Amino acid sequence: MLNSLFVLLAAILWGMTGTAQTYLDEEVSPIAVATIRSAIGGSFLRWSWKWTILAAASIAFFQGLFFSSIRLTGIAIGTVATIGSAPVFSGVLEWLVWKTRPTAVWGLATLMAIIGCLLLFMNNGEESVHVGGFTLALCAGLSFAFYTNISKKLMAQEEALPAVAMTFSICALFLLPFSIQGGFSWLVNAHNLWTMLFMGIMCTSVAYFLFLRGLQKISSSTAVTLSLAEPLTAAILGVFLIGEHLSIVSWLGVAMLLGGIVVLTLGGRKKLKP
Repeated sequence: MLNSLFVLLAAILWGMTGTAQTYLDEEVSPIAVATIRSAIGGSFLRWSWKWTILAAASIAFFQGLFFSSIRLTGIAIGTVATIGSAPVFSGVLEWLVWKTRPTAVWGLATLMAIIGCLLLFMNNGEESVHVGGFTLALCAGLSFAFYTNISKKLMAQEEALPAVAMTFSICALFLLPFSIQGGFSWLVNAHNLWTMLFMGIMCTSVAYFLFLRGLQKISSSTAVTLSLAEPLTAAILGVFLIGEHLSIVSWLGVAMLLGGIVVLTLGGRKKLKP
């Protein structure tokens, strides 16, 4: 139960990233945001030089794709498409990498959560969906699924604290060449700096530390499904802080998401027979 709580808290913190990004100046590059976030997130924790290249590359792709999708298709849709697709990708990868079939409880909870995501997605109303942004979001979901499965292997050898430090410090180095063109002078602006410090410390250092701690005791597929608390958080923050409107159908989606999370957290882990 405690490990699931760690992952849920991490997802809630991640759910704040899209909203936090809206407080930055509009001309700030999404890749620059991912770079600074990773640099802050890695530097506030201990360092270790173990193998994390694959994890760092996966999370670098995830952040660049995720923040870019949000710019093109909006906070709610970008977040829902990214995190909503990740459990499916993760379940398939876990089956391929770990030779572990998903549990019946995971299947039910994930189905409920994905239906909830789709209902929440309908909040888009008459606005057109940016196909490119939606595609980037799906690619981000796949990248996050890769990161989670790779991190599961990493956590078998490393503690969560240095693992986060390693991954995000290397991730920042990967992203730096793609973000340096626009420069970082925008950090001189106080509200940009404080926004990035919040995203780097709370939404990265603390969130991923909690996520990896939980990942030590639960499966990758379970962890990613619990991460669906992220679009739930993003949607609620969008309503109360950004002024976005949720229809009755979308609120039903919120209820389905919550239901899926409750089922997965309390329903046990009985595995399906091969």
